[in-house]
Amino acid sequence: MDILLKPFTLLPALDWVAMLLFFGSWVAYALFAKRRAAVQPTVLATTNRWRWHWMLQATKRENRIVDSAVLQSLSASPQFFASTTILIIGGLLAVLGTTDKASELVREIPFAARTSVLVFDLKLVLLTGIFVHAFFRFTWSLRQYSFGAILVAAIPDTKQIATDEERVAFADRAGRVMGLAAETFNDGLRAYYLSFAVVGWFFSPWAFILGTLGVLAVLYRREFQSEVLGALRQGLT
Repeated sequence: MDILLKPFTLLPALDWVAMLLFFGSWVAYALFAKRRAAVQPTVLATTNRWRWHWMLQATKRENRIVDSAVLQSLSASPQFFASTTILIIGGLLAVLGTTDKASELVREIPFAARTSVLVFDLKLVLLTGIFVHAFFRFTWSLRQYSFGAILVAAIPDTKQIATDEERVAFADRAGRVMGLAAETFNDGLRAYYLSFAVVGWFFSPWAFILGTLGVLAVLYRREFQSEVLGALRQGLT
């Protein structure tokens, strides 16, 4: 029994509370945002409706160079973040190899928590895991945008689409793929935001807790109450 409980003694109780709050809030907010979008439109849900209109209009255009250019622009964002994330992960792994010097440097910062090297390593591992998760989300988003590009390239000629039902069916299918790509990219960005809360843990568990709550407040405001949301909702039926 003592062996099973020994890992829990590595951190003070407040640190465990901060970690549970962090992961619990992350999962809870993701579920809340997904379900709340059915009642109160979010930026993601609203832009998904514009993506549907975009795909519907693409079926009516003979020249789809503009659509290809927009798709290339959209896929550039997850590609940039995926490349950046790899650099961040490499930097964090390099710090893990020199934790003695890094932990000494953190101790010299005013108000920073005095912890052992093992606990410092744990914080770095958590931060690295978050960016690994973000990397997988960004790369999956990039692949989904490539699937969307294939769908756009496969749109039949405007003269070959006989009915409006066929246009709507294609818009539903292609718009769904584009929406999933955007949703996956949003998950990666959310991980980036929450990583700043983990940085607060190097100072104190209270900073970790306050950082988690602060990041969630920012995410909620931007997804549900931002000015850009009101602008995007204009013109939608």
